[in-house]
Formats: sequence, structure tokens, C-alpha cells
Amino acid sequence: MALIAPRATAGLPADEARNLARALQDSNDITVFVDGTVHRLPNEARDAVVDLLARLSRGETVTVSSVEEMLTTSQAAELAGISHTYLRNMTDRGEIPVEYRGTHRRIRQAAIMAWLETQKKKQAAEADNASDENKATP
Repeated sequence: MALIAPRATAGLPADEARNLARALQDSNDITVFVDGTVHRLPNEARDAVVDLLARLSRGETVTVSSVEEMLTTSQAAELAGISHTYLRNMTDRGEIPVEYRGTHRRIRQAAIMAWLETQKKKQAAEADNASDENKATP
């Protein structure tokens, strides 16, 4: 999973910043229109949008980026459907990349998803080989 490059947006001109600041003052209601359709944002998204707009209203330059989710070994093992001991052994062998936060291992969700995709391909190839062998045997 590739992360989208951060995008910086320059601060608003002073008059637009003042108008936006006035609109945001004492307001928690943010209505979003996408292609003319109204969408109600979940609280977390609403809070992020309000924060972004508030920063722009102060004339600040804003940078928006994404963060890839990091999993504990237990979370990663559960997602992969394997034991956490087996997963730790795979990270020790370098089969799945791992990052350390102090002494704690963290694994990118994308790394687990890539490993799962590799496993599916291996299983499909093994099934094809077994099918070919059964056809060749009289």
C-alpha cells in the first residue's frame, strides 16, 4: 500500500481567512457536498475537517498526509490467521519486515496483506501443479 505524498496548501489571503474564521466561530456543523450530494461526516472526519479549516482561517499553510497503520505482532498474527509465535519467527528470518519501537515489534499492515497475497498465489500454484500431476497419471 503506497502512501499518498503529503500535500501543502498555502494559507488563505487575509480577507478569505477572516470570512472563514467568522463562519467557523461557535459552529460544530460542517456540511460537505460532493457532486451536489450532502454527506454527513463521522465525528473523527468532521473534527479533522474543522481543524484544517481553522488552520486555514488563521492564514496558516497546511500540509495533509496519511499515516500507514502499524500493527503489534498479535494484531498482525490475527489478521494473517497465524500464531504470534509463528509470525515472530518469520520476522526473525526476515520473511516479513518489522520495525522496532523500543523493544516492541511493529509490522506494517501492508506487509501482512502482501504476505497473505503471496500465500494465496503459492496455494493456487500448488493446486494447479497437483491438478496437472493427476491428469498426467493414468
